[in-house]
Amino acid sequence: MADTPKPPDVPLQIQIDDDVANGQYVNMALVNQTETEFTLDFIYVQPHQPRAKVRSRVILNPKHLKRLLGVLQDGVARYEERFGPIVLSEEGRH
Repeated sequence: MADTPKPPDVPLQIQIDDDVANGQYVNMALVNQTETEFTLDFIYVQPHQPRAKVRSRVILNPKHLKRLLGVLQDGVARYEERFGPIVLSEEGRH
């Protein structure tokens, strides 16, 4: 039985709709997890309002979340090298 040749790698073409490309401003995130997935809720909280709205929800498996965490840590490190440390308040919320 002969080995079948592997097709050449084709670059992934990523498309983005205009409304998604504009992004959403959020100032809060909640993370929930089960054995098989993590759910990230990105929320916008208006000052002096009793309600907040989830702007986006992203559901990932644990391996993808760990990869995302690594990319975020790398991005923060590069940011701080260029612009200085990001200082959090005592509560860690600001």
